[in-house]
Amino acid sequence: MQKVAAMLCALTLAAGVQAVEVAGVNLSDKTSVGGQDLVLNGAGIRTRAIFKVYVGSLYVPAKATTAAAVYAKAPRRVQLNMLRDVTAEQMVNALSEGVVESNTPADSAAVKAQTAELATIMNSIGALKEGNVLTFDFVDGATKVSLNGAAKGTIAGEAFNKALFNAWVGDKPVQDDLKKAMLGG
Repeated sequence: MQKVAAMLCALTLAAGVQAVEVAGVNLSDKTSVGGQDLVLNGAGIRTRAIFKVYVGSLYVPAKATTAAAVYAKAPRRVQLNMLRDVTAEQMVNALSEGVVESNTPADSAAVKAQTAELATIMNSIGALKEGNVLTFDFVDGATKVSLNGAAKGTIAGEAFNKALFNAWVGDKPVQDDLKKAMLGG
């Protein structure tokens, strides 16, 4: 009987390690991008004014505590689990502003065409609804945008991916506590 209880306790603890819950969103501790297993590095809540907008999570090949470590290896993923409805225009503006605000003027200008491609993809997706899952996967030298697991578009270039991901984990992120959470802090 004690062995059964010990096994049940171990299974319960193992099951607790399988996922992380943030704001009621269950996040897997692992995912696969481009055929490679990634681990959940960290996750937090993006707020705008008083509203919880999404749970942002970062998946990488090995745990990382700095943007440089995140960018050192690919593939990588930023996942946004929507906590509220957001119009396409709101999301395009937020992502575009994130690229501009979290990068130098020269770096954001260098990826202006790719940022416009992202806007086109996001406008084609339309409004995001509470519960939607938006992913940005960097694999094979490109950022692949998906909604609820369905591919929506691809944007070439590592420079663009770094500029986009800087909005979450760079030196001037859009939200400091979200960066800290995504980098496992």
